[in-house]
Amino acid sequence: MKALLLREIKSFFGSPIGYLVIGIFLLLNGLFLWVFEGEFNILNSGFADMSPFFKLAPWILIFLIPAVTMRSFSDEKKQGTIELLFTKPLSNWDIVNGKFLGALVLIILAIVPTIIYVLTISHFGNPQGNIDMGSTLGSYFGLLFLIASYTAIGIFASTLSDNQIVAFIIAVFCCFFFYFGFDGIASFLGNYSSMFAALGMDYHFKSMSRGVLDTRDIVYFVSVTFLFLSATVYQLKSLKW
Repeated sequence: MKALLLREIKSFFGSPIGYLVIGIFLLLNGLFLWVFEGEFNILNSGFADMSPFFKLAPWILIFLIPAVTMRSFSDEKKQGTIELLFTKPLSNWDIVNGKFLGALVLIILAIVPTIIYVLTISHFGNPQGNIDMGSTLGSYFGLLFLIASYTAIGIFASTLSDNQIVAFIIAVFCCFFFYFGFDGIASFLGNYSSMFAALGMDYHFKSMSRGVLDTRDIVYFVSVTFLFLSATVYQLKSLKW
């Protein structure tokens, strides 16, 4: 699995993909948070916190992560190299985890430079250092779990078609539904709304953003990630058959 993981990382940074993903993520966040007027502009909010970033990032990642993962298996299927992959001394889980971790590492590398935002806000706060580090750290942890879930969904979607665009569209739809769909449907359910909203990622991400790491939120994200990775392994088995 280690060899496959390294191959994935090299493929991302051996082409413009890795640099484009990191650059686009930082550029979009930078423009919305510091330049464009609107609800996400930190300078106009009047508060020394990172909440605008953590509201914006999940929506950018809904499109960015599927763009990274859409080629994971669809490209292998289209080029016929997936049969060669099956001949390697790797289990299906090794193959899936290698692809998953390769994409996950790339997205995490795109997140790391945003620590500059935290330092900047802390420096210019009044008084200096006036930033809620508890909620900021909780939000970062929540974002990491959210990224893992998005990545697992994208990897699964890439097994459903040998067309990368189709895989991208499926992944975007699934990520959107799991992040916002349950919350949207819950608004029509009256007494059962809170229970149904708890099935969505947005509910648990906001919970972690308060700075409290509840095991229920962690178990939820781990379960969603494991569910889609398991579905990916099942899809690989069906391809072998």
